[in-house]
Amino acid sequence: MITVPAGRVRLSDRRTQRSWTVDVPPFRLAPVPVTQDLYARVAGARPAAARGDRLPVESVSWRDAVAFCDALSVREGLAPAYRQLPGGEGVARNPGADGYRLPTEAEWEHACRAGTGGPRYGPLDDVAWYRRNAGERLPEVGGKRPNAWGLYDMLGTVWEWCWDVYDAEVYGEYRVLRGGGWFDEHWSCRASVRRRSHPDLRLDDVGFRLARSVRDVSARSRR
Repeated sequence: MITVPAGRVRLSDRRTQRSWTVDVPPFRLAPVPVTQDLYARVAGARPAAARGDRLPVESVSWRDAVAFCDALSVREGLAPAYRQLPGGEGVARNPGADGYRLPTEAEWEHACRAGTGGPRYGPLDDVAWYRRNAGERLPEVGGKRPNAWGLYDMLGTVWEWCWDVYDAEVYGEYRVLRGGGWFDEHWSCRASVRRRSHPDLRLDDVGFRLARSVRDVSARSRR
């Protein structure tokens, strides 16, 4: 996993015309989305509509992604990052846990931009698979140029689940998706674009990537 330095990111929502600034501590992020091979080895399932070990896993819900993070943490002897609330009333973070988790929306955008200020971290055809160049099929991970911090497929390929609720007052428990996908037009593949989906919904252009908190990784290394 790649250590993403601390920084500050300004998020915005076109629907509400609202913007807000978030300070992001350093954290670690996987260089590519979770692949079908890794998902199958940990979860024992291949839910994806397309098949291939190096393809990103898709057709996974937000809850599937959270469960995968905890399963991989247990497999590697780490403390799971999540816990189910009593009565099935949602999922909460375990403070201080050193396990795998989904990135927050602010972490995702900060990592995607990699110190750049424009809508993308490079020319779109150089960094992303999207409708114009993907040949109407899901591509393998890592096939385009990474950003300056060594992260691939932050734009295009598959939309990625984030931890955050999109807008609880309007959409309830819907969660944030970021990044654009292989079947999207160019305007969806921008660092600032937000999409939402129900946490139980599975779509063939939605996957996820793994994050960990740097402070937790460092604390573990001292034990």
